[in-house]
Amino acid sequence: MAQGEFEAGSGRGSLENLERVGKGTAIAEVIFGLVGRSPFFAEFSREDISVLAGYMDVYRAQPGEIIIREGDGGDFLLLVVEGYVDILKRTMRQQQQHMTTVGAGMTLGEMSMIDGEPRFATCVATEATVFAVLHRDDMAKIILDHASLGSKILVKLVSMLSSRLRQTSAKLLQYMEK
Repeated sequence: MAQGEFEAGSGRGSLENLERVGKGTAIAEVIFGLVGRSPFFAEFSREDISVLAGYMDVYRAQPGEIIIREGDGGDFLLLVVEGYVDILKRTMRQQQQHMTTVGAGMTLGEMSMIDGEPRFATCVATEATVFAVLHRDDMAKIILDHASLGSKILVKLVSMLSSRLRQTSAKLLQYMEK
């Protein structure tokens, strides 16, 4: 397979091939430091982040490593803590198209965590990248154990996805009007 080409898989996700660093509690302060740069954490208190971090696992990916593979199943979202990740989408001609690059404070994989559908795009570390992972089962535990925080997370996820849908709809409308 040529560099830059990725095959869709059918596994739970790509995390099993990445280095697990530890629990999110070890980097709760680093995550709290992202509050100003992360749209996801805009209304989260230090306590909220401390509780959330306790439900997360931390991973490290080296440059070129696939974090999420388009077409794979997936039940987690991730928060980029350090580093950068390229988002790639396969075209109708089966070629990888670079969509964007995201850095610290950005979340990825929300749609598949919520709906359990296959991953929409491939996410590749462009440099050594540290990220925190929240699985669907842990999200359910947060909702049961910390209802207020669970509600806050769900509202933030719905708002982010709604915003992305509005942006996509606006772009589609521009193409249709041409």
